[in-house]
Amino acid sequence: MFITKKHLSRRTLLKSMGVSLALPLLDSMVGAQTPLAKSAAKPMSRIGFVYLPHGAIMNEWTPATEGAGFEFSRILKPLEPFRDRINVVSGLGHKAADTTAVHSLSPTTWLSGVRPKPTQGVDAFAGVTADQIAAQQIGQDTLLPSLEIATEDNSALIGACDRDYGCIYMNTLSWRTPTTPLPMEINPRKVFDRMFGEGGSPAERAARLQEDRSILDTITKDAGVLQKTLGPKDRGTMNDYLESVREIERRIQKAGDMQSGYDMQLPPQPVGIPYAFDEHVKLMYDLLLLAYQANITRVFTFMVAREESNKTYPMLGVHDGHHATSHHQNRPEKIEKLVKIQQFHIGMLAGFIDKLSKTQDGDGSLLDHSVLLFGSNMSNSNLHNHFPLPNLLMGGAAGQLKGGRHLKYDDHTPMTNLIVSALDKVGVHQDTLGDSTGRLAGV
Repeated sequence: MFITKKHLSRRTLLKSMGVSLALPLLDSMVGAQTPLAKSAAKPMSRIGFVYLPHGAIMNEWTPATEGAGFEFSRILKPLEPFRDRINVVSGLGHKAADTTAVHSLSPTTWLSGVRPKPTQGVDAFAGVTADQIAAQQIGQDTLLPSLEIATEDNSALIGACDRDYGCIYMNTLSWRTPTTPLPMEINPRKVFDRMFGEGGSPAERAARLQEDRSILDTITKDAGVLQKTLGPKDRGTMNDYLESVREIERRIQKAGDMQSGYDMQLPPQPVGIPYAFDEHVKLMYDLLLLAYQANITRVFTFMVAREESNKTYPMLGVHDGHHATSHHQNRPEKIEKLVKIQQFHIGMLAGFIDKLSKTQDGDGSLLDHSVLLFGSNMSNSNLHNHFPLPNLLMGGAAGQLKGGRHLKYDDHTPMTNLIVSALDKVGVHQDTLGDSTGRLAGV
């Protein structure tokens, strides 16, 4: 119900988050001469998680030797120019995803290590994910505590997707609470609007911010009066509602603070989803770069393709769907197609890493001051197993993370140990996560 005749439309909220920044569109968004390139002397901690479905051809992924000086494998070759910021992590497994419902459980357990409740209804119950733990600790002073994006829409997938587990578990990497999965946005224009609003002059944006504050003040006041008349259950519901209002107020205040530092015009938004898949992936990476650079968020998750994806890759000569190809039955021609798909995604990642490395951030680069985890929660897609998992830990973590190594651990070491270790590097201290047994030595 509406407490007053005034209410907040989604359009109004997007406008309320407008930020005054002078940036050419996307590829040129990271110009070193913009105000955004001049970060504070003390680097900010940033962490991001990029998920690839359907595992990897592990003998084409895993380096032949351990430690420093390893030779990059065929799939990982595009990352070789960034050796000093790359760690290949081997020997890890994920028991939480180890069921027959591999496609439903792989995304939702990847960052939690918690096997969710078997259900095909709306009563889903999973584990809080690492990105949301980070968002609570290092994301609260940014406009968006976390940002969740993807390239393929899962929203049409409802009900039963995989054995006893519903599609809800396949649709996102990110769970804010055990019962609150966060939707992943696939449209670059909507991501841009969420980050910056729809532009306009500085005066127009300031007026919208003031209008939004007035509306929220009215809602909060009237809700407080109403709450005194409610029973215990309704008061609990109202408390949850007011918490959401307070979060909106925080974001509007943050938008106002950012406006006071930048008094320039925004560029046009992206027009929508590019037709070419490679352009779509690249555009989403560019938006993540901008979100880091502008300190709009310090935490992100990116599902570069979804589980059971039917995406084809004609530009690579792969005309069969990714999922169909992943059931390779050890046929060399199918394995080669999968290698090409995985090389493509590593190449897209390398482009993102390159831009992070060239974007100034205080006394270093964004790559120097970030931690990124790239991987899959599946190993051999033909067997649907979860050991050994493909993992890359990248960045410098402001001097806390050493690169240039192939780190091999005992077989079936919990994947969650790597996640807890990665969180440590950005100042997010989590004693346990899912089935974790400790931190990884050497990370």
